[in-house]
Amino acid sequence: MHSLRTRITLLAVCLIVIAVSAVTMLSVLFIRRSERIESDQMLLLMCETGERNIDYYFDSVQKTVARVAYYADNDLKGLDDEQLREHIQHVEEYFENTAYRTNGVLTFYYRIDPEISENVKGFWYTNLTGTGFETHTVTDISAYDTGNTSELVWFTVPKSTGKAVWLPPYITENLNMRVISYNIPVYWKDTFVGVIGIELDYSSLAAQVDSIRLYSNGYAFLSDADGNLFYHPKIDVAKLDEYSDPEFSGGLFSEQSTFFSYTYKGVRKAAAWLSLSNGMRLVVSVPEEETYGDWQRLIREILVISAVVLITLSSFTLYYTGRITKPLEELTEATEQFGRGNYDFRLDYDKDDEVGRLTSSFKLLAGHLNEHINDLNKRVFVDALTSVRNKGAFTEAIEKLQGQVVQDSAGEFAIGMFDCDNLKTINDRYGHDKGDVYLKNTCHLICQVFEHSPVFRIGGDEFAVILQNEDYQNRNALIMQLNRAEEVVNSARNNQWEQIHISKGIAGYDPETDKTVADTIRRADKFMYADKRRRKTEAASADA
Repeated sequence: MHSLRTRITLLAVCLIVIAVSAVTMLSVLFIRRSERIESDQMLLLMCETGERNIDYYFDSVQKTVARVAYYADNDLKGLDDEQLREHIQHVEEYFENTAYRTNGVLTFYYRIDPEISENVKGFWYTNLTGTGFETHTVTDISAYDTGNTSELVWFTVPKSTGKAVWLPPYITENLNMRVISYNIPVYWKDTFVGVIGIELDYSSLAAQVDSIRLYSNGYAFLSDADGNLFYHPKIDVAKLDEYSDPEFSGGLFSEQSTFFSYTYKGVRKAAAWLSLSNGMRLVVSVPEEETYGDWQRLIREILVISAVVLITLSSFTLYYTGRITKPLEELTEATEQFGRGNYDFRLDYDKDDEVGRLTSSFKLLAGHLNEHINDLNKRVFVDALTSVRNKGAFTEAIEKLQGQVVQDSAGEFAIGMFDCDNLKTINDRYGHDKGDVYLKNTCHLICQVFEHSPVFRIGGDEFAVILQNEDYQNRNALIMQLNRAEEVVNSARNNQWEQIHISKGIAGYDPETDKTVADTIRRADKFMYADKRRRKTEAASADA
């Protein structure tokens, strides 16, 4: 094995001799390939960013319709005309309030199947001017064959499939506008009742799609899997039949590759596509000539650098010495971080010499220690029974939140406190294993409702939730959803340990009255115990 000094001398001389030929040849061979890889990565990055933003928008629409459908399922009491009229009125009020909080909604509706009632038809609201929703004359469904899914697709397809569905772009017959829609069928005791849905004008997506820009002449557009355009920044899709030279055909899509190339109006383009959650495809396209860069200029610069290397032997030797000793510097830095308890460092040197072997051994030791610490942290902060965060994790989260409050960067938030009623009774009467089942079911239901917020088990029968962002804004609706879910579970289960009874209290942080986050927790706890007393009083009255 050669010493480091010997290796430095030999490699420096060899590199200087072959520098010009090797660097030039490799540059010619790989620069163009590297430019293409970088271009593909940028295309994919832009496509992924756009996909996340648009799918988030579609997800908000799905949740809106799902909330209304859930409300309708719980509100429907029967199928006679009087019950349906009252039901339609309730859902109409709830839907209108919900639709106003959802961006880009063109129309929303709840239509009753004529086979259920010839008199109660439902409702249809439209916002064609952008100034607000107005009632619109509903389509006469009885004039269509509801068993034919090629007609009145927003109604017939959900009825046929029995499932919530995103429909591909279609032209509304009454409004003559190109839209997409999300629809959910409503049932009463396995009988199809009607359809709840929202229609979106593609212009609501235009701003998000247009914001995806790459290089000088790149752009993004939307299509279906067959290549039919839904939105394009340079083509009026409503007049697509007038174009003799479409952007591309669906045959360019390949299920094996995200990337493809095509020629449009004599310009060769590189593109990448990703599927959206509603079945459409987002395509990002850019002229290939903009992606390669001035590779000839790069080659000339490399030739100049190679010539300089030949002339400056001593400078290159010093430079290479620095490269050789760099692994030692990195290893020294990693050792100091290791001593301070920081194991998040990177060591890439893997040569077969003294430094390489030492680096490999050190990385192996640090990796084992890091795995052990991660496993220990998981055990410390995760509740063994319910697998949610425990009291220690709650304490740490509250301390972090308090620090944000002090820095005035916490924003709006609320604390939710929950207590499992009658746990002691279940443990005493049925055994602690049934009490564990009760706790797990309760925790699962809380996590299901507050799916976007961290849930903590902070005591034997106590849970806590920190609500921020959307869950904070919808905290009252989430409590109502938890109450309804609790009723649904209890109506389907007879055993006491399988049922769920939760006392609840939520308090939002008020900087005028709360000096610390602990004050908010105390108010939430106070509300929770008030709810517990109320529930006990109601239970006692029911028993009497």
